[in-house]
Amino acid sequence: MINKTLDQCPVCESELMITRLYCVNCDTTIEGHFAAEHTPFGNLTPEQMQFLLTFVKCEGRLNRMEDELNLSYPTLRSRLTEIVRALGYEPGKDEGPAQLSPEGRRDILEKLDRGEISWEEARAILRGEKFIPQHNAAEGGR
Repeated sequence: MINKTLDQCPVCESELMITRLYCVNCDTTIEGHFAAEHTPFGNLTPEQMQFLLTFVKCEGRLNRMEDELNLSYPTLRSRLTEIVRALGYEPGKDEGPAQLSPEGRRDILEKLDRGEISWEEARAILRGEKFIPQHNAAEGGR
């Protein structure tokens, strides 16, 4: 097992400097002062890194990850949210209006076709806006 690189002294909390590198293949040792590379991924647990690698392998498609990891969609979403937070982001904070899935768009258009919703309501939903019905006398207060 390889230990995770520490970047902070456990005694005084100062920044640690790497002073020795070693090649296990050719038995070469290099000494000097090397700055540790700080990446946001350093905050992830090994399990979270494995999840992230699987996420990339599955091209970000959680339905493929369900089969790959044998986990439910809600569990996958929860783990992805944990990783997003560990990377220093808040899920949904930078999102614009909610985007409908192709099935959701189709459902809205089918409701419009059946006359269950008005074209104004369909347009608002498809744009991610809140629909506020306009009442007028010509529609009988509908």
